[in-house]
Amino acid sequence: MTSRAATEYRYEKLTWPEINDAVDLGKVCILPVGSVEQHGPHLPLDVDIVCPVGIARGAGQTLPGKILVLPVMTYGYTGHVMDFPGTINGHYNTFIEHVLDVTKSLAYHGFKKIMLLNGHGSNMPNLDLAARRTNLETDAECVVTAWWNLLTVDKTFLPSWRESKFPGGCAHACELETSLYLYLDEDNVRKDMVQSGEISFNADESPFNWVDLFAAGPATIVSWTSSYSETGVLGAAALATKEKGERAYGEAVKQLVNFVNYWHPRPRDVRRDLHRTPPTMPIPWGQRPFTGKEAS
Repeated sequence: MTSRAATEYRYEKLTWPEINDAVDLGKVCILPVGSVEQHGPHLPLDVDIVCPVGIARGAGQTLPGKILVLPVMTYGYTGHVMDFPGTINGHYNTFIEHVLDVTKSLAYHGFKKIMLLNGHGSNMPNLDLAARRTNLETDAECVVTAWWNLLTVDKTFLPSWRESKFPGGCAHACELETSLYLYLDEDNVRKDMVQSGEISFNADESPFNWVDLFAAGPATIVSWTSSYSETGVLGAAALATKEKGERAYGEAVKQLVNFVNYWHPRPRDVRRDLHRTPPTMPIPWGQRPFTGKEAS
């Protein structure tokens, strides 16, 4: 009998013997990470949850033999948005350690390839550190990407998709997020409240201080969201459509599947200890000592 692990992409729906089978298959574990955060008057607080979960599940359904999608990590780092009611913040130390609890558990059970699929921009610095620490403190490989970055793989996609100005038209509760949410959960969009919003400092047209979902200036000041937006909408929400959301979803899922197909069979790069005299003490900071078996 074929194990359910070969066809089930939802981590939590497997039994413990089936987890052993999933490990044997070398499945890539995808952990969606989001936030509970304001997204203007027209979008619910769960945008950063719905979007990465939808894309991760779409990839899992497409490639169930190689992907396991974990339950979403709901609360993110959102302290700068606390002036808007409803936002829930996770302290950065708590957030990083919580992610590490998950990645280290997966590594302990035998999963050696873990992706953190982010849905909230301000999670990125903390997720980058969590991924790096996973790579140094376990024998697994961990990579982080934001779902919107998957739209940049094919260089022809965004120019053919985006109508809003750059920078600023796609930033937060914007043309992109509103479009994708319309596709994934249209009934919960307050369509009568959709209105574009500006990032006040983008109007300075400074070559240093500007922001967009896909890039930022070389010296951009990130502070309280309420200091540069009255509504919490950063970008051209009025340009969003369900059809655009379907296109963005399809592209993100396709590129996530492409990445897993590349990464799943790829051997880990081999670590080397270049000390002439072997160290006489463990590496500080909880990192793994060199064993000479890193390629296994």
